[in-house]
This record gives sequence, structure tokens and C-alpha cells, in this order.
Amino acid sequence: MAERQGQTAPDAVLTRIGQVVMLLHAGDREEARRRLLDLWAELGEGADPLHRCTLAHYLADTQDDPLDELAWDLRALAAAEGAGGAVAVRALYPSLHLNLAADYVKLERKETAIAHLRRARGAAGVLGDDSYGDGVRARLLRLEGRLGEGV
Repeated sequence: MAERQGQTAPDAVLTRIGQVVMLLHAGDREEARRRLLDLWAELGEGADPLHRCTLAHYLADTQDDPLDELAWDLRALAAAEGAGGAVAVRALYPSLHLNLAADYVKLERKETAIAHLRRARGAAGVLGDDSYGDGVRARLLRLEGRLGEGV
């Protein structure tokens, strides 16, 4: 029963991830990290690339060490690239590259940050005129300003 009355059935894994993300946004990073890592282990290597991408993306946000954050953001990008161009994943590319750019800024690797910032800007055309798209575009502009003109 994938569709009912024209609406797509909810994705149980994404729902579970969303529930944990609420913990993260409420400030409980440790518990969110633990639950996301448990889900990562439960799903395993063969999980849907969208699920792996989403999990890795949020796991990056739970990290204290910038190198660990970078490692999870790189996993998220790798999972997205393994999705074979799925529409749901294409919409994540601007944010994925923006996160990587921010990681590289933290690690004082400006040239690599700029390269990912350019990739984020190049992928931004897929963003909708909604709160997600507006938020990503705003983050893009802030990071461009931080890195300087001509980025």
C-alpha cells in the first residue's frame, strides 16, 4: 500500500530519523548521537542510500570533533552519490556540499571549502521556493560572505 488517496505512505525510517532529530534540536546531542548510531548499525551497509545519507548528515551534526563531523558529512555525500540520481537525493546536494564547505572552514582548509561552496551554489537550482530551499540559500549566502568576495 505505497499510495493511498494520492498521498505517498510515510517512510518509517525517515520518520524514526526525524524523531531523533527532534532530540538533537532540543539540545540532547549525546542521546541523539547514540540513537542515530544505533539506527546506522541496524540498517547496515545495504540500507537505502537516502536513509544512509540522511543518517550520516544528522550524525555529522552530533559530533564534537570537526574531523568526525567531516567524516560523517563525507559519508552522507558518498551515500547520495550511490543513489543513482534519485530525485529525493538530488535535492540534498546543495546542503551536503554546504556542510562540507563549513567543515573545511573549521579545519582551516579554505580552498577546499570554496570548492564545495561552488558545488553547493551549482546544485542550488534544484531547491524549491520553500522553507528548506530558503534556509539552504541563506546559509550559502552567509558562508559566501564569511569566505570573502569572489567565491
